[in-house]
Amino acid sequence: MAIREPALTLGLEEEYLLVDRETGAVAAEPPDELFEALNERTAGRAFPEFLRAQVEVATPVCRDISEARQALTALRRAVIEEAGRFGLAPIAASSHPFSLTSKQKRTDKERYVALLEEMQGAARRMMICGLHVHVGVEDDDLRIDLMNQLTYFLPHLLALSCSSPFWEGERTGLMSFRLMIFNGVPRTGLPEQFSSWGEYRRHTDVLVETGIIADNSRIWWDLRPSARYPTLETRVMDCCTSLEDALSLAALNQCLVRMLWRLRRANQRWRMYSHLLLGENRWRAMRYSYDAGLLDLGRQRVVPFAGLLEEMVALVAEDAAVLGCSAEIARLPDILARGTSAHRQLQVYERAVADGASQEDALRAVVNWLVMETAR
Repeated sequence: MAIREPALTLGLEEEYLLVDRETGAVAAEPPDELFEALNERTAGRAFPEFLRAQVEVATPVCRDISEARQALTALRRAVIEEAGRFGLAPIAASSHPFSLTSKQKRTDKERYVALLEEMQGAARRMMICGLHVHVGVEDDDLRIDLMNQLTYFLPHLLALSCSSPFWEGERTGLMSFRLMIFNGVPRTGLPEQFSSWGEYRRHTDVLVETGIIADNSRIWWDLRPSARYPTLETRVMDCCTSLEDALSLAALNQCLVRMLWRLRRANQRWRMYSHLLLGENRWRAMRYSYDAGLLDLGRQRVVPFAGLLEEMVALVAEDAAVLGCSAEIARLPDILARGTSAHRQLQVYERAVADGASQEDALRAVVNWLVMETAR
């Protein structure tokens, strides 16, 4: 009996920070009229997030990367144009170069009020944005099995997406400082490994039934079974400033899921590794992006990321052809050639400093670059 292929549909969510076009600072109190206009223009697919200065966009369920491209392009354009009417602009980056979290206003929603009450200082630092990719996998046990295996590739996806090298005016030394902030919240990080959907539910139901969490959406692992949809939701990635980077990473995510399903169909599977080793690669991606390589856990040595990416591209070539995203996969090496958003932000900053700019002006130059690159 043939094993039925999962739908492998795509859904993308991006979070942006709104900045003042004149000052470059985060716009702590954007007007309600902006969100009303976005809600009407996007049929409810653009809305405020935890902070009033954050906008989240969510595509509909997309059959392939072509539909995802069309939907995400339209959503980005809507936010850019509607924000521009109020002297604001979105930046697709996971942190702001200089604005302070203590100056931001929280969205007045019951969910966010409860989150702040529980998390306290950890929540007050959450001026961070991400890229979330949903891949449709209808079968519960298959979803858990693929989650266990896909965890291996989370550091690779993070390394290609880094966009948060600055925090509150400081050059942090990390390429993804966002995850350093997010790590302060419970139920984050690498997902647990489970033998079945039933085991996953037995563990998570304890948290729900004891009232510790309202539902499974309060589990914020880097990769999780979505609480709302029959999907695997990858959450490890920083928000990509480049639309093309976001689409290429979404395509890679989708292809990796299909590749792992294809192995399962052939009675094979990706080898499982300890969280100690996977966590080391996660840290290396946070700290260096792809610059210092990652542990190849099969060969048990650190290897250059370019070689790992070449292997991944070859590994999913068959899947990319089936899914119609070969062009997006072929563009992945471009990220290494020109740098992630974090690399490019640092280049803008260093160039401004070398030209005699003050720290404040150099950081403002980074914001200007983010505004322009987000709108490309």
